[in-house]
Amino acid sequence: MPSIDVVLHLSPDECLAHYEGRIAHVRARSVDGRWVVFPAEAIRRIVGQNGIHGIFRLIFSSEGRFMSIQPLERG
Repeated sequence: MPSIDVVLHLSPDECLAHYEGRIAHVRARSVDGRWVVFPAEAIRRIVGQNGIHGIFRLIFSSEGRFMSIQPLERG
């Protein structure tokens, strides 16, 4: 399955906006410089007290639909 590694740095307030549905998508920079947009619901599984900080792998289906997110490195 296709994947892309992204760097995420979201404050607790930014995470709350995504979680509450005020922001529907997350826009992040990949480690190779590309911009990636994925559903905000994906970050619900990885948010912590200090927000989200680190490198994460996004997994997509062969059709390009988001499937999962996995932490690779936390900053």
